[in-house]
Amino acid sequence: MEGEEAKELTWCRETVPKVLRIVSTRLPQRELVSLLLVSPWIYRTLVSYPSLWLTIDFQERSNAGSCLIVALSLPRYQHVKQINLEFAQDMEEKNLELIKSKCSDTIQNLESLNLNGCQKISDKGIEVITSACPKLKVFSIYWNVRATDGGIRSLVKNCKHVVDLNLSGCKNISDKSLQLVAEHYPELEFLNLTRCVKLTDPGLRQILRSCSTLQSLNLYALSSLSDDTYKSISLLSHLKFLDLCGAQNLSDEGLFSIAKCHSLVSLNLTWCIRVTDAGVIAIAEGCNSLNFLSLFGIVGVSDKCLEALSRSCSDKLTTLDVNGCIGIKKRRRTDLLQLFPHLKCFKVHS
Repeated sequence: MEGEEAKELTWCRETVPKVLRIVSTRLPQRELVSLLLVSPWIYRTLVSYPSLWLTIDFQERSNAGSCLIVALSLPRYQHVKQINLEFAQDMEEKNLELIKSKCSDTIQNLESLNLNGCQKISDKGIEVITSACPKLKVFSIYWNVRATDGGIRSLVKNCKHVVDLNLSGCKNISDKSLQLVAEHYPELEFLNLTRCVKLTDPGLRQILRSCSTLQSLNLYALSSLSDDTYKSISLLSHLKFLDLCGAQNLSDEGLFSIAKCHSLVSLNLTWCIRVTDAGVIAIAEGCNSLNFLSLFGIVGVSDKCLEALSRSCSDKLTTLDVNGCIGIKKRRRTDLLQLFPHLKCFKVHS
């Protein structure tokens, strides 16, 4: 019996913790927190691994404001790096004020903050929370209609190291915000300006001139920008992801310039109605690393651009959307795979 008890003790003290550590790293945070309640022994084991508690994920969580304050008061979250409050319910500015007053020591090393869809947060809330998180690198406030240039001014004043900024849907920010971003974040790598309808050519050109390290630029649904501004995208030699969906003024000449971004792997040209084969052929010849390309809704392209893409990008392209491109004929899957052997998704008009 003593031998069996020794084996069981070894199993509990050595083997189970090792297994638990491996399994726990693959669990969503909510399941991980539930696991803490199974037994005091499991609780002690899991909280002894600091790497498991670097993230607080309250995405779509109800009563998120109060829950976040409670979570940040727990010792296991004293080194938290990421907080996700995307579409969290009941997240208000008074919660952010309490967090700053009660938990400033805990969040002073925070690197990523997601406030996507938190509609009750205004410039005041942005000022409060960013002043308590000076080491932020990632900041996201998608679909915040209350945020204005004042909020961005607070961000750049308080957080000097941001490299990933999502302002998608913030329809009340203007070129002044882009000027602030360009002046303070020259090493910005990811920028999402989807549906920021007040932005104009001068504001974006400041970004393109100053933020030369951009790897991802999302200009989805900014239809009023000029072709000259699109040409300036060629300044971004490190660009990998570019979304120009709805760029009505983008011409083939604009694509001739963008084709100089040789590192592009993803390009969305959906509804870029002025584009023809010439522009797409230039992209094919200049951007050999493309694995995603959408030409959805472009009637001015034909099989010529498809052939050019096959010659230059066949070893990389996995997704190609030509739905609505009436000049491109239907093909069987076997024929497509001859052109693009790595293709996983091909959308063609019906």
